[in-house]
Amino acid sequence: MEVQKPLKAYDDVKHIPLTPFRLVRGLICLLVYLSTAFMFLVYFGPPVAAFLRLVSIRYCRKTTALFFGLWLALWPFLFEKINGTKVVFSGDTVPAGERVLLIANHRTEVDWMYLWDLALRKGCLGSIKYVLKSSLMKLPIFGWGFHILEFISVERKWEADEPVLREMLSTFKDPRDPLWLALFPEGTDFTEKKCQNSQKFAAEVGLPVLTNVLLPKTKGFCLCLEMLRGSLDAVYDVTIAYKHQCPSFLDNVFGVGPAEVHIHVRRIPAKDLPDSDDKASTWLLDAFQRKDQLLTGFKVQGHFDNGGAEQELSTLKGLVNITLVITLTAMFSYLTLYSSIWFKIYVILACAYLSSATYFKIRPLPVIPLLKKRLLARKARTE
Repeated sequence: MEVQKPLKAYDDVKHIPLTPFRLVRGLICLLVYLSTAFMFLVYFGPPVAAFLRLVSIRYCRKTTALFFGLWLALWPFLFEKINGTKVVFSGDTVPAGERVLLIANHRTEVDWMYLWDLALRKGCLGSIKYVLKSSLMKLPIFGWGFHILEFISVERKWEADEPVLREMLSTFKDPRDPLWLALFPEGTDFTEKKCQNSQKFAAEVGLPVLTNVLLPKTKGFCLCLEMLRGSLDAVYDVTIAYKHQCPSFLDNVFGVGPAEVHIHVRRIPAKDLPDSDDKASTWLLDAFQRKDQLLTGFKVQGHFDNGGAEQELSTLKGLVNITLVITLTAMFSYLTLYSSIWFKIYVILACAYLSSATYFKIRPLPVIPLLKKRLLARKARTE
């Protein structure tokens, strides 16, 4: 069977030039984002992720979402207000505060960052978690943040990943905890070569030949549904497309792309989700066929149908948030550099803890419930 090629974009590729102004602005933004991330992780990470978690996982997650949500909100502000990227939403308008499993296509290395734009508007920015490849956990500073935010790292080998997924998903079952769990079933970002390999495999085994997405891997999705069934409100089927060009991380930093990001959302209520692995696999494949059709239409028209009405981000709120984050960072920097030596010792110990906790995947369990279980067990034995 002849391998199909992805459709050409609806118009010529347009690239915003990297001017000296954009270069300097990007370097300043990168410095601000790295320094604020480091100080937030060092001063909030160990107290929240280690000590507060010993008391309550639920309150640990609430506090983590509050503090680190402030930092995550810097990115949508960068995309939409500083770089001027237009984020266009279409499809279903989803309610705020739902517990959801979110599946998305994977066009480029920064797709996951644009989900923050939607999560911020729905009040779930600090509660979004990703299933991501384990190599990203080794990134300096950011790897610490991924661990604190309870991202699930995988090797993309099912025999190694299944027990890790089961262990982590078992801790996400409490319906009182806000949750946006984001999964990219393709398992890798889209390239023409990967698309050709995917099409060849699909033709050989009798599966649909897709043009704009790769064949999804179904096992992770099925396990997520199995483990979280009964605690989810819905699944969000998200399709992401870029106008003119697919951006890289540095494109975002320096503001040279993309001109527009289009995000199409289809909400599937929990009651309509498939109830077996076979049905879930078929459902996911159907969902990616629908994505393929949506992206074909996008490349012809330059937009998705059924445009939504998500509100614009508030510039004032964004500026207040940036001011608060930078003020806290300045205060932490002063304490570290010019105050008591004990702050320097604390920073060294915090870095050591974050590095070891990320590497060894250390997540303390609450002490009080364990003590209660032991007391009840001892009391039962004495009776």
